[in-house]
Amino acid sequence: MMDTSDLLKKVRKLEIKTKGLTKHIFSGEYHSAFKGRGMSFSEVRDYQYGDDVRNIDWNVTARTGGPHIKIFEEERELTVMLLIDVSASSFFGTVTAFKNEILTEIAAVLAFSAITNNDKVGAIIFSDHIEKYLPPKKGKQNILRIIRELINLTPKQQGTNLSEALIYLNNIEKKRSITFILSDFMTEGYDQALTIAAKKNDIIGVHIHDKREEKLPDIGLIQVADAETGSQRIIDTSDPNIRAAYAKHYRISLEKFNKYFAFAKSDTISISTEEDYIKALQIFFKRRAKR
Repeated sequence: MMDTSDLLKKVRKLEIKTKGLTKHIFSGEYHSAFKGRGMSFSEVRDYQYGDDVRNIDWNVTARTGGPHIKIFEEERELTVMLLIDVSASSFFGTVTAFKNEILTEIAAVLAFSAITNNDKVGAIIFSDHIEKYLPPKKGKQNILRIIRELINLTPKQQGTNLSEALIYLNNIEKKRSITFILSDFMTEGYDQALTIAAKKNDIIGVHIHDKREEKLPDIGLIQVADAETGSQRIIDTSDPNIRAAYAKHYRISLEKFNKYFAFAKSDTISISTEEDYIKALQIFFKRRAKR
């Protein structure tokens, strides 16, 4: 855990970076990507040719002696939930940044995008249990608290249990939400919980990965460790069978991720640690807005 001064500096630096990205790059793309829950009454005005007669306000019409119509507008206020994986496997990266650093930045960008739209933002930070729950609230101070927790949190557990996080979401949040799951999805058995959660919430899986998780380099004998179990072993990366088995393990994990989300009718975004995550988010928002 870092001291208060260093923590505030890091939070401020991340705030400046992500707020700038939100303001200058997204410019309404988040706003148009997620539709409101319904229509709310706005005002009454004189009836004009072509207006839907079903929206005539008969009380005002009778009182004024002229036809008047009710105007409705889309309810834009939403609840955004961030499910953020802080398991030990997220503390890995071989190119420009660790996965957990990318996760934190993406969480901040999504959160600042949401509050510019006057949405509430909450977070469930999880490993193989719930590390922290931050209920949905409006405002900049709430976003800074989420960022502060992500930067300063030391997870109590090493493993990953996405199923538990999804069950917790269903139990704690009674209203429908836009839910971003930020994870490397190196976990099993979350398909049922995902399908149930997706019936009530609009869920988007943000898959963060590193190229060294996809393919081992041919560099001879190396010692490797499982970040979540702590087990260590020496492997010979020059053995093509070992490299093939390693690549197959990642491929199966990725196939399950895509299969589970497709079955739940939920969207996905895949982002590498060496990739421009802003571009990936922009493409996703634009695709959503066209629906």
